[in-house]
Amino acid sequence: MTKSALAFLLAGAALIFNLAPARAADALTFQLDWLPGGDKAPIYVCLHQGFCEEAGVDVTIAGGRGSTEAITRLAAGASDIGISDIGALMAARVNEDVPVTAVMSIFNKGPHAFYTLEGSGIQGVADVEGKRVATSPFTSSNVYLPLVLEDAGLAPDSVSLTNADPGALGPMLVSGSTDVIIAWMTDLTRYGNQAREAGRELVALPWSAAGLELYSASLIASDRFLEERPDVARRFIEAFRHSVEFARENPREAAASVAALVPELQAEDVEGSLNDALALVFNEVTQDHALGTFDPARLAETWQRVSAAQGLEAGALDPEEIVARDFVPQG
Repeated sequence: MTKSALAFLLAGAALIFNLAPARAADALTFQLDWLPGGDKAPIYVCLHQGFCEEAGVDVTIAGGRGSTEAITRLAAGASDIGISDIGALMAARVNEDVPVTAVMSIFNKGPHAFYTLEGSGIQGVADVEGKRVATSPFTSSNVYLPLVLEDAGLAPDSVSLTNADPGALGPMLVSGSTDVIIAWMTDLTRYGNQAREAGRELVALPWSAAGLELYSASLIASDRFLEERPDVARRFIEAFRHSVEFARENPREAAASVAALVPELQAEDVEGSLNDALALVFNEVTQDHALGTFDPARLAETWQRVSAAQGLEAGALDPEEIVARDFVPQG
């Protein structure tokens, strides 16, 4: 074969190779448990920074209105993988035997907290006795409130509890309409800014510091998705975990990614919420156990708290049955 003929064949082979379609990305639907925001930054980072694309997954985000809805959609196969409070998953396993499994811890501390103002005289959970406490009727914190009060030696009726719209909680606190509000630590910056605008300083009393030790927001997946497409699940979870680490190292850029994909959000607001949320992801628990893992003892403690809070039989669930540890490096 002459050199010119060989060159012609090689050129033709190269042309065929270049025209061959690239392997299509594997599609999956990611289920949110609530509205977009800083605490949901990793999935937007995964998309905007190209980590999902690099993993070969084409992700569609489905909006959510709570952990229960997220779990229901995953169980029904409407979504493949997403976010939920692991306590809600535990309860759903007991009550409905949903085919959904937790694959990665996101918040290894619960986000629940009391907020009050400096000068209120409230320095610990026990100090809320006899105080006016406002809460949203929709927050999962209400389920754990009796346990937190009991841990502090208080009766469930030791506070005057009022339900209010979530958006009204901050104004109620700074205006003196209530002594305490129940909110999440993911909103620490927002409530702190509202207090400072009124010339006050916010005091946060996280329930985790008062003894409510449990896992919270977690990455959960449809069992069918995990069984039928384990390689897709593994590639996505690795990309999501990388996105969590990216958000920690680059919070401003991560916030910009959220704002780029959710234009109604302002990057500076997202960054505050993200930094608040990161404290629930990276802390002493993460130091003792690798990012995303479920420590058996802490998982068992979580179930103990969930079952007590929701009136479920402690023996109704082995918490080890609702987690899969083979998708995240165990450290």
